[in-house]
Amino acid sequence: TDHDIHPVHREIAAPVSYLPEYLRDQPWRVLRGWLTARRLAGYRQAWRALRADFRRDRTANRLRRFGQACVLAGEMPPEIGRIYAHFLHTPASVARYAAIMRSLPWCASAHAKDIWTTPHWEIGEKIADLDWLVTCSAAGRRRLQALAKDPRKVSLVYHGLDFSRFAEPPAARDDGRDGSDPGQPVRLLSVGRAVEKKGYADLLTALAALPPGLCWRLTHIGGGALTAALKTQAAALGLQQRISWLGPQAQERLIEAYRQADLFVLASRIADDG
Repeated sequence: TDHDIHPVHREIAAPVSYLPEYLRDQPWRVLRGWLTARRLAGYRQAWRALRADFRRDRTANRLRRFGQACVLAGEMPPEIGRIYAHFLHTPASVARYAAIMRSLPWCASAHAKDIWTTPHWEIGEKIADLDWLVTCSAAGRRRLQALAKDPRKVSLVYHGLDFSRFAEPPAARDDGRDGSDPGQPVRLLSVGRAVEKKGYADLLTALAALPPGLCWRLTHIGGGALTAALKTQAAALGLQQRISWLGPQAQERLIEAYRQADLFVLASRIADDG
């Protein structure tokens, strides 16, 4: 959804094919996919899996994922030997149905709200079907392993960066910014989506509770549905002159913001989606 593209993404040369988000938007493509998929060896098994899932999740979304799986299985090049899905909710549903149709192994990664909002029965059955699953937090791994018949299938792989892609960081500096000089305020940086679980409402409340004589400025980088509400809250707390809302930024600008900051702040909290 962000318009900025990181340099590493520009190196991806593989062709990109998008499944129809809504089946009604590309009915002939969906029909062709289904006509091809129904002739595959695993189609009947995939249909049985859908029926079992639909008995517990009677939603149009469930049927939509099966239709997308038909398109994926029908259009997939024959040399493909494995399917991988990022996110354990709907992307993994599509991958699972398509893998069954094609009689292929599949694997997945679980990232965020998919871990906490997907029904327990669905997580357990998906883990039973796939070869391996990775997630990026210890809390996520604990939850997924607790729902898996074979916890060994779930591994923890933290997010990381290839530091060789970045210039050497500057030498440690001491700019003397301690919050006492209005001309040299402490530079706070926060990077994250403006959503409930990032805790920005709590962060603003905490900043408003700081001593009035303490000099600081906050820079926020990231988009999100709550941006307007957070700006309104900041204004109500009298903080609007101390905060810069930059929205989504390219990686190069983000690195520069990190280097200019004195402190990184984030007030993550538990929300309904994790």
